[in-house]
Amino acid sequence: MSSYTPQQLEPRWQAQWQADGLYRQVIDHNKPKHYALTMLPYPSGDLHIGHWYAMTPSDARARYMRMKGYNVMFPMGFDAFGLPAENAAIKRNIHPQTWTFANIERMRGQLRSMGAMFDWEREAVSADPSYYKWTQWFFKKLIELGLAYRKLSAVDFCPNCNTTLAREQVWGDDRHCERCGTPVIKKDLEQWFFKTTDYAEELLDFSQIDWPERVKVMQTNWIGRSEGANVVFKTEQGDEMPIFTTRPDTLWGATFMVMAPEHPLVDTITSAEQAEAVREYREQAQRLTDIDRESADREKTGVFSGGYAVNPVNGARIPIWVADYVLMGYGFGAIMAVPAHDQRDFEFARKFGLEIIPVIQPESGALDADAMPESYVGPGVMVNSGPIDGTAVSDDKGRKNPSIAAAIDWLADHNAGEEAINYRLRDWLISRQRYWGAPIPVVYCPEHGAVPVPDEQLPVLLPEDVEFMPTGESPLRFHEEFLHTECPICGGPAQRETDTMDTFMCSSWYQYRYLSPNDDEAPFDPTEGAYWLPVDQYTGGIEHATMHLIYTRFFTKAMREMGLVDFAEPMLALHNQGMVLGEDNEKMSKSRGNVVAPDDLVQQYGADTVRTYLMFFTKWDQGGPWNYDGIKGPQRLLLDVWDIAQHAYAPQKEDAQATRNLRRKTHQTIRKVGQDFESFSFNTAVAAIMELRNTLNDAKRNQNVSAAAWAEGVESMLLLLAPIAPHITEELWAQRGRPYSIHQQSWPQWDEAIAKEDTITLIVQINGKVRDRIDVPAGTPEADLKAAALASDNVQKHLEGKEPRKVIVVKGKLVNIVR
Repeated sequence: MSSYTPQQLEPRWQAQWQADGLYRQVIDHNKPKHYALTMLPYPSGDLHIGHWYAMTPSDARARYMRMKGYNVMFPMGFDAFGLPAENAAIKRNIHPQTWTFANIERMRGQLRSMGAMFDWEREAVSADPSYYKWTQWFFKKLIELGLAYRKLSAVDFCPNCNTTLAREQVWGDDRHCERCGTPVIKKDLEQWFFKTTDYAEELLDFSQIDWPERVKVMQTNWIGRSEGANVVFKTEQGDEMPIFTTRPDTLWGATFMVMAPEHPLVDTITSAEQAEAVREYREQAQRLTDIDRESADREKTGVFSGGYAVNPVNGARIPIWVADYVLMGYGFGAIMAVPAHDQRDFEFARKFGLEIIPVIQPESGALDADAMPESYVGPGVMVNSGPIDGTAVSDDKGRKNPSIAAAIDWLADHNAGEEAINYRLRDWLISRQRYWGAPIPVVYCPEHGAVPVPDEQLPVLLPEDVEFMPTGESPLRFHEEFLHTECPICGGPAQRETDTMDTFMCSSWYQYRYLSPNDDEAPFDPTEGAYWLPVDQYTGGIEHATMHLIYTRFFTKAMREMGLVDFAEPMLALHNQGMVLGEDNEKMSKSRGNVVAPDDLVQQYGADTVRTYLMFFTKWDQGGPWNYDGIKGPQRLLLDVWDIAQHAYAPQKEDAQATRNLRRKTHQTIRKVGQDFESFSFNTAVAAIMELRNTLNDAKRNQNVSAAAWAEGVESMLLLLAPIAPHITEELWAQRGRPYSIHQQSWPQWDEAIAKEDTITLIVQINGKVRDRIDVPAGTPEADLKAAALASDNVQKHLEGKEPRKVIVVKGKLVNIVR
């Protein structure tokens, strides 16, 4: 019997699989397809344990589906553009391309060490020109569909470095530049957007996808659909100032207006007396993030503009304030304030001594504006509201609320407003003032304006001979050969767009490029697409719920409009993994010293042991703290499997009951592990295999089961373990002389009759308290179960000679006696 040395056998089998093309995944119309996809990594240079935790269980599930008879595609690639490479270029004086592709080469080797069934011939790298050619092509198609446009938008800007900053480059509560410490300001730049809002309503429809409820709720909240009305106020200068409100019924209680500091009418309505105060306030607001400005806990600030608006429902003259808690990106950048019935407005009014007019009277009686401790938000009846006085107010939203319906109708009848739906979702800003990204394929001509680069000139290549400045400014702005070009329409002088695309653009369509990563004629081969698409199973972290997972849904819907696909959702099913924490129960970080290095673990224990532990130590969707002692259990399992499979079994004296027990456990385990793989319950699948291991160890020790039952148990164990620990099972399968490869075998079948228990333990309760446990034959009729329960000495003792009022049998496993 040879010893188990994973450090030798795992590389050997990986090389064999590669040489044989075992995991080459091609169209096969004789099998049902299954496109399994796990989120591609960013090439930081090292795979961390989080990558392993996401990928190896996903690989196990893909392997299981293959054994179930599906033609499975399970590809891998790299999301290779991004700011870290550019930072590395500045700090280490190394080109981002050099840094990125060296990291990819290293990570390929680490990914191979997992033993995953990735088809490397389908690899796609987003920073490769053959990939971003099609990213650029998609950008152009979105322009053609009217889904891409350019407008002024604010960015974080360092005036000292003269460059825009990404969110992670703005540090501290005082929001300073990470490089030079200068306070960051907001600056308006012309930038490109995609019209994700055109699909807001469709993005709220999850009927075609099996995604976790938590993700659907997060996306629903992110999209933020609100029913209400658009209402037009007018300034005293005569300018229209539209607002959106979910509570048009409270218009009669509006006592002031609030504008975002960025609102274009601020300059117009601000009085000369207030001009300096407003200017200073706007400068302060420029330095805050939208998240800070919207924080419910933050004390409200604002400044009176000196201007007034006219309330369209009653002609009241109300002051206009400027406050940073109103954002230009939501609604129209201005709100009506009803302090009696909105807590944020209430706090603002109390702080600045503004009028409060209650217009909803609760059942408890009239509200005293001066004495109100907080705003009132609840049902009642409309008061102080002219034509809708006396209308009932409910807690319902939109027209379901009688008072809102009455207000909307009044507004429509008097041309003062109209029913409307608003979304919190904003259009996707895709411009990045960076070098290391896909160049935006547009040139600017003095005569023809923004002109897309013709298809035959794609890709617009990133120049390699660039010089990175310590300030972080994009070198594309100063690269003369890249910058200066010709207009595709008139041939005159033109300048290229120097912004590059958000990296989420690249990852919004990568699942399609895997179909034909070397295709130079189309983003993907339509023949491949007709067979493989859409993705059947997607896995990855829930942190992508409101960015990548919304963007890729938007992208697929846009591709449907392009005629490239005939479906609306990119991934039919989604499962999210949890997070592996350090042993200290904290998020892993180098500063904490709690990082787990998978390369070291593979060297010490072997990839199969690491894979098995990651699938065993916690529920996959929850995650948990790493435990170095905990890995010993899975290590022991594989050592036992090695010994059991190599054992030259020869029964001494066959015991019919022992044989029946082993066969029952084998078939129960096949059933259980299959159910667990279907539901991504990897930890209980491993636990079930451990139980079968224990039963086989007993048989090995006692030598009392039939040779056929032993062989069935051992080979079933290897087949069940194969998706989890692919190397050791391949080795043992080969040693037993079975056909190559174990990963091409069918998933074992279980027999209900064999799996059925001979006896079950009947739990007997009296008034909900357990009073006895009785072993009875499986399948015992209900009447006999009742009789057995009532015959129990302990039950009779607690009944104290009284007849029970009721005896209830639950699923043949529990008898509840009611005294």
